[in-house]
Amino acid sequence: MTIHYPNGMRYQPSDIAGGPTIKSRVTTHGGRGMTLEQEINESNQYYLAHDIAVIHKKPTPIQIVKVDYPKRSAAVIREAYFRQASTTDYNGIYRGRYIDFDAKETKETTRFPLDNFHQHQVDHMRQCLKQGGICFGLIKFVSLDQLYLLKASDLISYWDQQNTANGRKSIPMSVFQQRAISVKYQLNPLIAYLDAVDQLI
Repeated sequence: MTIHYPNGMRYQPSDIAGGPTIKSRVTTHGGRGMTLEQEINESNQYYLAHDIAVIHKKPTPIQIVKVDYPKRSAAVIREAYFRQASTTDYNGIYRGRYIDFDAKETKETTRFPLDNFHQHQVDHMRQCLKQGGICFGLIKFVSLDQLYLLKASDLISYWDQQNTANGRKSIPMSVFQQRAISVKYQLNPLIAYLDAVDQLI
């Protein structure tokens, strides 16, 4: 199936999570073979079932333009377009507060490349923060099997500085170790990221 962005560019799946992907990637944690997105979705189901929070992955609206009908009972989408640029991956309500975040994976071990985010995602986070929302990125260093909650304000700060004279195109691992909140894996929920949110608020 061919999918296009609103500007007409063809969608090419990347190795980084955070948007729709065609192939699943294998992570190192516990041999589960789950992507970060799958891990978060499973955790959100736990939070919902136990009346802790209502957080869902945002659907990405697409417009279907070409469909084949190989059988009367089956339709195959051959070409589609994203109707609009997506914002962040997840949003919902926790402890009476609006929560909004994006999830990203990287194979880097010493830094997190800022080009994993897009300008419209950063702008969306900035707007959510202005309205008092809880906003952050969940960043997984796949090779290290380490997961961090990075405040949106820290992400935005590095994003805004990247085009200055001394700006960096990535966030060093030392920043995650010093300023981000480590998120641990456990049994239920699989990713207890709301424990990290408690520290954030």
